[in-house]
This record gives sequence, structure tokens and C-alpha cells, in this order.
Amino acid sequence: MTAALREEHPLGPMRPPGDTTGLFGVFRRRYLLRLLVRKELRVRYQASLLGLGWSYMKPLIRFSMYFFVIGILLGLRENVPLFALHIFTAMIMVSFFTETLNAGTKSVVKNKSLVRKMNVPREMFPVASTAVTAYHMGPQYVILVGACLLLGWSPDPTALLAGLLGIAIMLSISLAVALAFSALNVSFRDIGNFVETIGMMVMWSAPQLYPWEFVDDQIGGTWLEQVYLANPVAVATLLNQRAFWIPTLDSDIDTTGFMPDGLMLRGVIMLGCCIALVAVAQWIFSRLETSFAEKL
Repeated sequence: MTAALREEHPLGPMRPPGDTTGLFGVFRRRYLLRLLVRKELRVRYQASLLGLGWSYMKPLIRFSMYFFVIGILLGLRENVPLFALHIFTAMIMVSFFTETLNAGTKSVVKNKSLVRKMNVPREMFPVASTAVTAYHMGPQYVILVGACLLLGWSPDPTALLAGLLGIAIMLSISLAVALAFSALNVSFRDIGNFVETIGMMVMWSAPQLYPWEFVDDQIGGTWLEQVYLANPVAVATLLNQRAFWIPTLDSDIDTTGFMPDGLMLRGVIMLGCCIALVAVAQWIFSRLETSFAEKL
């Protein structure tokens, strides 16, 4: 009987759900995580002509629309140097968050058959969704680095640190929302509508389609500026722009005001807050997962 069940489920033996061991259990079972990521990728590109090519095509199409509407029709490219690069550096971060939010929220419900029958940490599913989105972010960084090199990118140590800090913030906050919303979505199926609203808000609440200078001119020095900078996606976006956009600008351009004061310190504090949010999300997940089998 056991052998038959093991053959039926390539991720492991089918057992009654037991106690999970949280995120630490996920990383102790990395081989299962790799299998889930491969499964997600295989399902996503099943019967697809372009396959991984969609990881290049979708960002290119999105970028082209942003650049045409915001840069050309609204004329913003005249006021922002290397406006195309400004948009793309921000779009990577915003897209990563929104795609993880959408996929992570559905991850437990989508894998309900495995959740009911397998004795694995249920956190495995939102973590796998985050890993799949990170996998697709790789090609975008390849394009970004290539474009920056062609345009004369000359990063300083602060820029490199800013890039790593921005990625760390984005990975941690994305994991936090994937954990929390995947668990909440099991009990409250209207969470999906709430997630769509968050995705729309994030697109406009980070300096993607407009520069930080616009924010500073309108709300600089007020409490609204602090609220704006309390958004992890906005801080990660600014850090990514500091890493790639700023070091690519001509040396004779005065970049004063292009970034908020104390950006690196804000980034370090934000990373600590995001790690704390991962712990909170893990607690929410642990509290709700006991009813997964019943509600699924």
C-alpha cells in the first residue's frame, strides 16, 4: 500500500496531514521545493510556443506601453533623463511584487489535493510561488544589466549595495504577503478581489511611472512623504533605481533630488521591518493552516 501511494505522488508518500515545521521545514526539504518549482514552471509553459520566452515578451510589452503612454503621449521623457531606463528599473520591482501577490494568494487553494493528502510543510506552496516569480525576474535583470552597460553604467559600491538591498526587501515582503494571503484565501475566497486592488495601488504608489522628484515637489517635508516611504515596494524601487539608473546618467547631470535623503538607511530599516513581517505572516499561516484540510 505504501509503495503504491509513493508511486502515485512523486513529491512523497501520501500521509494524513500532520504538524508542519514552518519555513525552516521548507528549507530542510529543499528537494521538495525544487520539485514544486519545476512543476509550476512545467504547468505554466505547457503547450506554450514561446515557453520561457514569455519572461522576456511580457515585460517588453508592458514596458513599451508605459513608455509610449507616459513617456511620449504625456511628454514625461522630456523631463526625466533616460526615462526608459527609469521605468524599467522600477517595473522589475513592481511586477515582482504584484505577480508574487497574485500567485502566492492562490498557491494553497491551487494545490489543495497535495495539502489534504501530503505531510509536508504547507508553507512550501507560497514559498514555491515566490521562487517561481524570482526565477522569471532573472531574464529581466539580464536585459537591464545589458542595457545599462551599453549606456555607460558605472556603478559605485553604494549602487551595488543598493541593488542587493532592494532585492532583499522585495524577496522578504513578497514572501510575507504570499504566506499571509495564501492562508487567508483558504477561509475568505473574496481575498482575490482585495489582492487585485492592492496590485493596482502598488503600481501607482511606487516611483515607476513618475520620478521621485514629483513626489518630493508635492509632499516633500510632510507626513505624507513618510507614509509614501513606508511602502516597501517604493523603497525597493528607489534602491533599484539608485543601483542602475543613477550610475548610468551622464556625469554632468545634477542628480540632487533624484533620490530621497537617507535612502540607504531607510533601506536597512525597511529590510528589518520586512523580515519581521515574514515572522508575522508565518504566525498567521500557522494559526490558519489547522483548518486547511476541512475548508479545502
